[in-house]
Amino acid sequence: MIGKTYKTMLGERELSIETGKLAKLVSGSVTLRYGDTVVLVTAQAREEKSTLDFLPLTVEFEERHYAVGKIPGSFHRREGRPGEKAILSARITDRQIRPLFPKGYRHETQVIITVLSADQQNLPDVLGPIGASAALSISDIPWNGPTACVRVGQIDGQFVLNPTADQLERSRMDLVVAGTRDAVMMVEAGAQNVAEEELVAAIEFAHAGMQGVLTLIEQMRAELGQEKFNFLADGDLSTDLVPELAEAARAAGLRDALLTAKKKDRSAAIKALRDRLIQARIPDGEVEGAEERLVALKSAFGKVEKQELRRLILEDDLRADGRNSRTVRPIWIETRALPRAHGSAIFTRGETQVLGVATLGTERDEILVDDLTTETGDKFLLHYNFPPYSTGEVKRMGGQSRREIGHGNLAKRAIRAVLPTFEEFPYVIRLVGEVLESNGSSSMATVCSGTLALMDAGVPIKAPVAGVAMGLVMEGEKYRVLTDILGLEDALGDMDFKVCGTADGITALQMDIKVGGITPQVMREALAQAREGRLHILGKMAEVLAAPRAELSPTAPRIVSLKINPELIGKVIGPGGKQIRELEAMGAQVTVEEDGTIRIFSADGAAAEAVKARIEGITREAKVGEEFDGTVVKTAPFGAFVNLFPGQDGMLHISQMSEERINAVEDVLNVGDKLRVKIANIDDRGKIDLIRPELEGKIAPREPRPARSGDRGDRGGRPPRRD
Repeated sequence: MIGKTYKTMLGERELSIETGKLAKLVSGSVTLRYGDTVVLVTAQAREEKSTLDFLPLTVEFEERHYAVGKIPGSFHRREGRPGEKAILSARITDRQIRPLFPKGYRHETQVIITVLSADQQNLPDVLGPIGASAALSISDIPWNGPTACVRVGQIDGQFVLNPTADQLERSRMDLVVAGTRDAVMMVEAGAQNVAEEELVAAIEFAHAGMQGVLTLIEQMRAELGQEKFNFLADGDLSTDLVPELAEAARAAGLRDALLTAKKKDRSAAIKALRDRLIQARIPDGEVEGAEERLVALKSAFGKVEKQELRRLILEDDLRADGRNSRTVRPIWIETRALPRAHGSAIFTRGETQVLGVATLGTERDEILVDDLTTETGDKFLLHYNFPPYSTGEVKRMGGQSRREIGHGNLAKRAIRAVLPTFEEFPYVIRLVGEVLESNGSSSMATVCSGTLALMDAGVPIKAPVAGVAMGLVMEGEKYRVLTDILGLEDALGDMDFKVCGTADGITALQMDIKVGGITPQVMREALAQAREGRLHILGKMAEVLAAPRAELSPTAPRIVSLKINPELIGKVIGPGGKQIRELEAMGAQVTVEEDGTIRIFSADGAAAEAVKARIEGITREAKVGEEFDGTVVKTAPFGAFVNLFPGQDGMLHISQMSEERINAVEDVLNVGDKLRVKIANIDDRGKIDLIRPELEGKIAPREPRPARSGDRGDRGGRPPRRD
């Protein structure tokens, strides 16, 4: 028998993990099946050690369109670079496995997740992390797993483990949790104003739900796991230098340098102190071993700096910029920052600044989705831009990084929860977060600036949303949670915990742990402190703009909507689209839906109203007894054709033109003449007979053409259209 299969129940369905059948040349390879979703996950490391000074780990999430029986929509009809969904799925796996590689491990390692089959109900994004954990566990790659990953939904007040795509549509939350046997390591969530305690309960539910998967992977490792290869960690010459250097640094004023308020000044003060200490420890003229000693001294100083910063936080509740653990940096806000943008706002918190810009468009602007989901488009876009100047650096400019996509998606989930439905506000919305300065939590500043930009544009959001990034410093049993962390605290701390929400609850959350995981108690404390910080920020936002502006931005285009009989859509479109082109030539975009909803989009409100009037005329349906001031558009021996409204003519018979007998129509009416007419009859082909109301009762009425019961007439039926 080829391969071996392990099975366990995960939620309401069976999860199977098979190994030894596919991709057997790789160090670790597993195939997961959940429902009819099948994912292949491989893990491989290079034998040679990398010269890089960080862990060279890459995770790829490969979507294959054959998995859902589709041919790719690209020009070449093959898969291209990963889409946003695939990148976000890869990041979930990366964030779960990266913290558990041994310290000093520097071998280039690659995890590839390939979706072979997708039933579009059992989502593959949470199968990737499980597969990565299993593949690494049975491989020869040093890794301190296993981990597991599950999704939690909440439907009708009940938590659901690994809900289907259909169930997620009805869920109040979309929560993804990764963890080890004893602790939670990573959380990603979108929610509909969920309370903090409710979210903690959902995370605990997720952690309990993943235990069976962890047991399964432990069994696989025990039965099939390879011996881990020995790796050579960098020799650390700096360790012995730390005690003496720490004492010297404190004596030389390291505390004052660390507590310098501004980032640039602080960096300069720390660098100057470091250079003085190092220079004093490298004898003049020493050549042999000087470079190696310089590297060791710099490394040792970095450790001293980290130790002192963490000590100040834990013992003195004092942070690098002088704040205590619960204080949010000073905030200033400006709205209507850009004169021509539909909505704009600058949100500045300390040395982090983001310009939020809102643009409103039509359905034609929605982004098309060409992945393995059933979605075809998205009417809400949020793009996060992080240029190098925002951190005072010079770097190559290119496409969006995975970090930018991940941060943008977090902000998008946070704000999407409060947007009106498309039926309530029929615009496609694009938000852009331009990071102008970054010293911690630019993604959360994007949430705040984006919310303000939407309200500035007049978008009727349900409630303002704010975000705050929380940190953690933990030494043994002692810890301190930090509100509104700096970039330095993110780098030297043990947790990055971003929380977004309204005054009523959480709308998005992202947590990454750099230590072995945190307990529910620490998480509760972090969420409570985050709520305190979030309410403070919402208060500052409300001082500038408390609610959406009553009127749509004067620079924003207008959308006028109307509803017509679906059977009249053809008249609006016209033969070959001729009529719709004529309407759009009047200065507006026109979209027509199958249910008869028509939306007219124009930067010129008058043009939109003119197009609406034209459509109403085109689709207007005449009724027996209505009177019109018509215009003669054609004459014939038997009568005159009178235009009643755009697209609709009626015929006034020669016998109905005068009390006296006339020999020719032209004796009474000519093309261009205007007269008052009344609809006397609508026949079964929709043809209209007219009379002159002032002659009614004075001349014999013309015998009406027979009308069938489905005609509109005076019974409210609708006459058939004429071609």
